[in-house]
Amino acid sequence: MARTSFSPPEATIVVSTDGYFDVYPNSARSNGDKPAYRGVVAELGQEIRGIDDRLAVRPDSIALAAEHGEPSLVVTFDDAFRSVLEHGLPVLRRLGVPATLFVPTDFAAEAAPMTWSTLGRWLGTEHERELRCMSWRELREIAAEGWEIGSHTCSHPKLTALGPVQASAELARSRQICEEQLQRPCPALAYPFGLYDEGTVRLAADAGYESAVTLGERLLGARRRQRALELSREGIYRGTGWGHFRLATSAALGRLRVAEIYGRVIPG
Repeated sequence: MARTSFSPPEATIVVSTDGYFDVYPNSARSNGDKPAYRGVVAELGQEIRGIDDRLAVRPDSIALAAEHGEPSLVVTFDDAFRSVLEHGLPVLRRLGVPATLFVPTDFAAEAAPMTWSTLGRWLGTEHERELRCMSWRELREIAAEGWEIGSHTCSHPKLTALGPVQASAELARSRQICEEQLQRPCPALAYPFGLYDEGTVRLAADAGYESAVTLGERLLGARRRQRALELSREGIYRGTGWGHFRLATSAALGRLRVAEIYGRVIPG
């Protein structure tokens, strides 16, 4: 998608739950034997409803294409857990809010369980189905709802730990697969684990990405990275309070945090 100018959204929000980007209904909160990355859908709806009259809500690449710097909210989900389709989509559909979903393409090919980091400990348990990635059929379904589907690499590696050839292949191949499967451009990337460095940014640019997102910084910390391939996000987790959420989505605070003088006074 062509961009005539770059104006980063004032607030870019990653909706996640205790470290993994999965969404489940209220009943999951009190059930102590369930995976720790469960979320609360009703609160997701309450939080988004509370800001949709303050910020324009757009998918990632559309927000980046805004020509006049209008404050924007971008809702993103990493990993493409199937529960986002089952529980997150209905809430956001009722609110008329599109989102950007970042998919690790190796797992979408088989709708396979995602097992990186500590997720593998749930294999072989009654909760294994909750680890499954959406299939391409399901991803096409959610794209038809107006959601943007971005790349989360092929296998969800720590890109900074790979050599340039392997990292480049992860970035380029996953973007190609997304475009082939969805028959639409794939301009957006989320770095797995939020890890990246200058070399990773160069490889992402070489692979054709127009925007890339990291994970959140401290709520009141200075935002120093506003380049299109280094967009920070505010993490919204199951335990995030309403006050924190209001600050995280504040356009005024967002403008303050990118000010040079703010960065001198308050570190990132």
